[in-house]
Amino acid sequence: MKIRLLFLLVWILAACNSVGSQTDPTIPSTALPQSTTPAESETNPTQPLQPAPSASQAPTGTPLPEVEVPGTPTFTPVAQPSTVLELPEPGGYRWELMLDGLDNPVGVENAGDGSGRLFIIEQEGFIRLWQDGAMVEQLFLDIRDRVGRNGSEQGLLGLAFHPRFVDNGYFYVNYTDQGGDTHISRFSVSPDNPNLADPASEEELIFQPQPYPNHNGGAVVFGPDGYLYLGLGDGGAGGDPQGNAQSTQTWLGKILRIDVDGGEPYAIPGDNPFAGGGGLPEIWAYGLRNPWRFTFDRLTGDLYIGDVGQNQWEEIDFQPAGSPGGANFGWDHREGSHRYEGVYLGADLIDPVAEYDHSQGCSVTSGAVYRGQNLPAWQGVYLYGDYCSGRVWGLLRGPDGGWQNELLFETGARITSFGSDESGEIYLVDHTGNVYKLTQ
Repeated sequence: MKIRLLFLLVWILAACNSVGSQTDPTIPSTALPQSTTPAESETNPTQPLQPAPSASQAPTGTPLPEVEVPGTPTFTPVAQPSTVLELPEPGGYRWELMLDGLDNPVGVENAGDGSGRLFIIEQEGFIRLWQDGAMVEQLFLDIRDRVGRNGSEQGLLGLAFHPRFVDNGYFYVNYTDQGGDTHISRFSVSPDNPNLADPASEEELIFQPQPYPNHNGGAVVFGPDGYLYLGLGDGGAGGDPQGNAQSTQTWLGKILRIDVDGGEPYAIPGDNPFAGGGGLPEIWAYGLRNPWRFTFDRLTGDLYIGDVGQNQWEEIDFQPAGSPGGANFGWDHREGSHRYEGVYLGADLIDPVAEYDHSQGCSVTSGAVYRGQNLPAWQGVYLYGDYCSGRVWGLLRGPDGGWQNELLFETGARITSFGSDESGEIYLVDHTGNVYKLTQ
């Protein structure tokens, strides 16, 4: 018995020494070339939209520690998001072409007004309308006279409809002007035509000068708490040379959270982390490089963020519903879960729940959680992709908090965005001019 115990003790000590010997990757001494972000490549896709040949090519995800983030004062999270326990086999599903001939599309949204319409954001500065299976000839919004595209990541970038759009006709956009600076503005639909917005109705909420032409972010999303969340990149260049992402004195490199109904042009939610001082009061989360797209699960309220990496790692970040603000996702101390530069002496940084290196792609595009009725095997599955490789992964959180993450489709598309219609069916936006729908 003593011999067996001695052997067990030796084995445990050896295992501990093995784990302790692992070290972080070395910190680069200079800023390395930045990754390609949406709209930076003009190469056309060469592969049909089809399932991936093998899930074994999927990146591995790092489970997120139990951390508290986005608060939802009027929203009750669902304890168990779905009964689906495994990611579906992709072979019986495809991305069906719904729209083509578009001009650099970067997003698809619904108004939540019961009309069934889809609104397609085109980077040049206009929004098209798809209704009853056909494109409406008249543009819903045309602001090309004020939108600038001096860089490939600039233009009209984001769109969100007010939760009470059916009553007030308000919607919000993110665009860069002809000088390259960011505007978050509210527009109104025409009182005489629900398919036409009034370009002259613009009311500016946020103006952010941009030091460089890249990393503008672009996401505009209403949370389940009724507040408007905004994604802004770190200001651009490579390696965050101005240190914006870790500074709480700038909006750059952040997700902002504002109350568009509580004041003019907005009010600060009282539970924002810096509402009482110590940083800009609009800040909700920081330490982000370029949160090009993020989404809330419409059933649970959980938040998924795609943060575009520097030159090695792309990441998906996660914040469970009912959590306070102030989350720090680590850039530029870390790229993904890997050390990048400097030494961080503050609170713990939040690891991504999934990441992949640049052998799999070069610019992550955050997706959407399936909450439709047509594909029950996909309930609760979060889909995300890569702009450069066209790969699409599925991510599913289990009842124990662990994650499944698998490569599901090789599409060949230049994926700029995912979106959902009012019934929860999922669409994929291809920058070369197409919109696809996930079907059986």
